[in-house]
Amino acid sequence: MVKQRSRYICQNCGASFAKWAGRCENCGEWNTLLEQVLQPESEVKGALARGAVSGKNLEAVSIDTIEPSDAGSRLSTGFSDFDNVLGGGILLGSVSLLAGQPGIGKSTILMQTCARVSATGHRVLYISGEESAGQVKMRAVRLGASSDRLHFASSASGNDIAKTIEEGGYDLVIVDSIQTLSLAEISAAPGTVSQVSNCGNLIIRAAKASNTAVIIVGHVTKDGTLAGPKVLEHLVDVVLNFEGDRYGGFKTVRAVKNRFGSTTEVAIFEMADKGLTEVKNPSEALLSERQNTDGSIIMATIEGARPLLVEIQALVNSTNFGYPKRTASGFDINRLNLLIAVLERRTKLKLQDKDIFINVVGGMRLNDSAADLAICMAIASAAAGRKLDEKIVVFGEVGLGGEVRSVIAPDRRIAEAKKLGFKNAIAPATIKDKFVLPVKDLRSALVSYMNKK
Repeated sequence: MVKQRSRYICQNCGASFAKWAGRCENCGEWNTLLEQVLQPESEVKGALARGAVSGKNLEAVSIDTIEPSDAGSRLSTGFSDFDNVLGGGILLGSVSLLAGQPGIGKSTILMQTCARVSATGHRVLYISGEESAGQVKMRAVRLGASSDRLHFASSASGNDIAKTIEEGGYDLVIVDSIQTLSLAEISAAPGTVSQVSNCGNLIIRAAKASNTAVIIVGHVTKDGTLAGPKVLEHLVDVVLNFEGDRYGGFKTVRAVKNRFGSTTEVAIFEMADKGLTEVKNPSEALLSERQNTDGSIIMATIEGARPLLVEIQALVNSTNFGYPKRTASGFDINRLNLLIAVLERRTKLKLQDKDIFINVVGGMRLNDSAADLAICMAIASAAAGRKLDEKIVVFGEVGLGGEVRSVIAPDRRIAEAKKLGFKNAIAPATIKDKFVLPVKDLRSALVSYMNKK
């Protein structure tokens, strides 16, 4: 009898090891190695030999003779901004992957989408491997999702789900979630690399064969990246990230991959009693409760292709311990430490004995390099007890030499500030606009404009 061989596969990065260990040597994650039985080498060689003789010559045609696919076969989600993120709606035959933190609202937005798509006469199937029919019914009642064309099934079998999709009886199918599915032919546990990749591959083939739009829900790891093998992101057509604070504030949906549209669009939502609602003017909502105090700076940022004004708050206090504390909500902590070092080196501020706290109001997460100047001015404002004029916005990237560098889309940032009644913008000197108060370096920005008590 041939002895079975096995390898230990990391569920985070997919690395393979001959022996089990508590920590993956490749990515550093703990308790992620799971055993996977390998096929005997004789079976593998036999399969390769059979595959070499069973293939047939492909029939190639001129690309000029191919009819383009129907770009108008799209299903509207009922959210105009969400449709823009998807490239104009959900394309029939496409497979999208929606990932986000637990409790962020993935099931909520998908149930609302199902209700609105079914209301237009399309047949929709919601498949859950995590919740029972009663639980999903409670959510549907709360969101007002009621339609005889909206069906529900509870299953964790990848085989059954793929067969159901392949029958072609539905226009849209939701699979919640890929980490709960398993194939009968694979002995590994649900959520492992082999199960996720093979279930995903089977569902994608079924969707393409039946021209059914499929949205798959994916889990994320502790650091916010999509759980499971990277190959799943390569297989699907669209990868959506659902971000934000699950306890409040705004939530954003953006595409990190889209074969049918742009990845610069973003949809901004707010959770209410009846589900998620689109925020049409987020800048006005974010600034509605602002108080012009020291440490408060208005920054003009870009979320996808949309200009947005957000308030950045800083609090600087003397530390009671030998090691000062740096805390950032909505901003990268490593970038904050770098900017603090630039402030100490290029200006006269002494921050080595200060606790510094940064908050981006509204639960927003800033990945824009143009936030550098606003963060620095907020820290300087809080440290000196001085405040900036309430009708001025700030944006610009700060280099290690203290210089203020140009950023993308300054015209859209300025237009948004003008629309909301702001008078000027402190921005890089390379921008030629009467609205801009130009600054070349960080020191001149603080000396020239941070003078109000």
